[in-house]
Amino acid sequence: MSGVYLDYNATAKVRPEAIAALLRALELTGNPSSAHAAGRAARAAVETARAEVAALASAPAAAVTFVSGGAEANALAMESAMASGFRRLVVGAVEHDTVRETALASGLPVAIWPVNADGAADLAWLEHELAAGEGPALACLMLANNETGVIQPVAEAAALVRAAGGWLHVDAVQAAGKIAIDMAALGADTMTFSAHKIGGPQGVGALLAGPRAIVVRRQHGGGQERGRRAGTENVPGIAAFGAAARAALADLSRFAVDTAGRDAFEAAAVAAGAEVLGAATPRLPQTSCLAMPGWASEMQVIALDLAGVCVSAGAACSSGKVKASPVVAAMGRADLAPFSIRLSGGWATTGADWGRAAEAWLALNERRAARRLEVA
Repeated sequence: MSGVYLDYNATAKVRPEAIAALLRALELTGNPSSAHAAGRAARAAVETARAEVAALASAPAAAVTFVSGGAEANALAMESAMASGFRRLVVGAVEHDTVRETALASGLPVAIWPVNADGAADLAWLEHELAAGEGPALACLMLANNETGVIQPVAEAAALVRAAGGWLHVDAVQAAGKIAIDMAALGADTMTFSAHKIGGPQGVGALLAGPRAIVVRRQHGGGQERGRRAGTENVPGIAAFGAAARAALADLSRFAVDTAGRDAFEAAAVAAGAEVLGAATPRLPQTSCLAMPGWASEMQVIALDLAGVCVSAGAACSSGKVKASPVVAAMGRADLAPFSIRLSGGWATTGADWGRAAEAWLALNERRAARRLEVA
């Protein structure tokens, strides 16, 4: 693909290691549940990938249940917690739709956990909510926000949740492969990953369960995934997921390239009148949420696309729709929500990509400003 691709938080370019693993697995004939040699070969591919994915979170391989993606993994984690007796939910205000909608569909009381002006979860509010409510809660807090890249205080939240007898679910889909993750140190009871965010194929994800979590089945009829999810495993997709996880873990240091390029882009955009959301708090090294007052998000996305630069406006899970960012609004900046875009690099992004994107954005903004002056 020609041009500049800065939408890795929507989906990453597939890594060559993942493609190679997928092709090798496609040549395997056996069902991983079969006892014969062909089945054992397929099972070996799945179990190798299980260990590789677990390593992303410094977790044991037995913690991993393979599913169809981050959406299913979030739902399985939350429904498992509810089946374990957690009858009230505390959900971060900037959580992904798959978490928020699963909570609202549960029919249980849902408290929305606010964030501060930087987009970080309010821990004082959480402590009060846990103490004031009736019974232990399922709390949901993503590790890093998909729009702003803001890294959440998960370990601190986990200490509060555990002290109150609760269950903490962590959506780590955006953080995986971009920052080092230690599931036990973070205190997460469950955690979710998605292959296509780290350079694997779409349609594969993982739920990781800690020692306190009991995972219940949502799909019945087979003993696959140690009885946690019925259905023949997607061996090629899982093998590619494992290869992408291994490559991503070995590649963490390369994001310094993205940080330098992103910061230079942001500095130039701010000088032109833009604002950067979440810049005052720790963020993912390759994510920028940029708002230019008066320049609608959809117009920025379209203009940049025509200039050969792929970015997005908010999450990429709304059937191609561009709408004002609820994440930016939750940060108390509803005034900027209609004008924000997200740029996100990844394993194949170069400093030159960020430079070309900055050049295009600045040129388009200057052209827009000139037209406004002509009209005035």
